Amino acid sequence: MKRKILGHQVADQLFAAEAAIDRALSAVATLTAMLPTMRVEANLSAVVGQSVFERSCQTIAALTEARRGIVDTHHALTEVQRQIGLGAVALGGEDKPDENDPPVGRSLRGVAGGRRAA
Repeated sequence: MKRKILGHQVADQLFAAEAAIDRALSAVATLTAMLPTMRVEANLSAVVGQSVFERSCQTIAALTEARRGIVDTHHALTEVQRQIGLGAVALGGEDKPDENDPPVGRSLRGVAGGRRAA
């Protein structure tokens, strides 16, 4: 019983960490998207603020790497969960498809007037 309780605590913290990284990534991406728009609206040369834009893009890359790290942590914890006998315990969180499975119930369809692949 204690392992199950501890497993839930770890899972809750994992989900909180995943959400925090996603929120940070979203916020920085929004900021980065604003920079060139604001530059144009302010009638500034493209050289103004270029280093800021580059640094913001580097931050997105770093957060993307952090996201990969927390996803890898999630996978590793799933293995630990199985190893300690909690494999059948649902720990909640978001719906997560198997990365190797195709999306269920979705298919591509043609668009009126669209081009067809040769």
